[in-house]
Amino acid sequence: MDSFSELLLDWYHRGHRDLPWRAAPDGAVSGPDGAVSGPDGAVSGPDGAVSGYDPYRIWVSEIMLQQTRAQAVIPYYQRFLKRFPTVEALAAAPEPDVLALWSGLGYYSRARNLRRAAQEMVAAGGFPREYAGLRAMPGIGDYTAAAIASIAFGLPHAVLDGNVMRVVARVENDAADIGAAGTRARFRAIAQAWLDPGHAGPFNQALMELGATVCLPAKPLCPACPVAAGCRGREAGTVDRLPVKLRRKAPVRIEGVLLVVRHRGRVLLRQRDADARRMAGFWDLPSPEHLPGARLGEHLGEIRHTITHHHYTLEVRSAGVSVAGPEWGWFRPAELTAIPLSTTARKALRVAGML
Repeated sequence: MDSFSELLLDWYHRGHRDLPWRAAPDGAVSGPDGAVSGPDGAVSGPDGAVSGYDPYRIWVSEIMLQQTRAQAVIPYYQRFLKRFPTVEALAAAPEPDVLALWSGLGYYSRARNLRRAAQEMVAAGGFPREYAGLRAMPGIGDYTAAAIASIAFGLPHAVLDGNVMRVVARVENDAADIGAAGTRARFRAIAQAWLDPGHAGPFNQALMELGATVCLPAKPLCPACPVAAGCRGREAGTVDRLPVKLRRKAPVRIEGVLLVVRHRGRVLLRQRDADARRMAGFWDLPSPEHLPGARLGEHLGEIRHTITHHHYTLEVRSAGVSVAGPEWGWFRPAELTAIPLSTTARKALRVAGML
């Protein structure tokens, strides 16, 4: 029987999702069926990248894809690259401009680290071309460094994200806790052993694609899996119970109220302090404790928002206010896309019909 990597690469080359970060800057996809050959035959550009793959674009996509679905990322990715098409453009951008384009994606430290890393790259004279150099950049961990190194430069480093851990757990029929560092290290070694070093980029993309489209968390499509014949979990009937992740923290449920204060077509927002622990510098809708003298109006709706194990249920109400302090600002709806706006404010303003 063909090897795991051969089966997986053949499946991937026969068809996969058409995602914008898999295309070259001019829109052309490298190689047959989107595949890219490794350093043993690839034509490299002046920056050392595998032909057709811009490491900057790969990096931006991988950072955005952390904790976020691919379909949700696409419009953000396209807008971000239009505004910041190069590392140099990102490095030179003011932080509020970067955060404004990231607004709605969440986990905003990703955007700040992206800009910091771009500045370090420009200061160092260019994009790092090796795993160690990538790993040393702010916001680039083991997974992201391996993804950029393999996809952009053809280097033989296996990726390990949630999709890959699910595939490994099921193929190996391994019920160890994937939240444990030892399990992740073992799974990374397994993925590295599977890796075809001559086609590292396509292999890693294929493995992630398998987890995203076939080896699904619920109701995996085992009959469509190219490596089903060698899947020990399928043979043992344990696929639906894998992978195992032991719960570390109980969910915390929080209720609150957001106020929509309008005046002459503008809405009142409060800017978080520059040294705030979370979302520093972002603009938010007020809550009643921020405006103790507010006159509460009608119920406009309700929003839900989750941050890690914290689950928020927030009522949205109209309100009136006489005076607002210096940390407040009035914004027209058309101006909201140009500022870093919190996700809860964005959701609430949609409920209020202002976005």
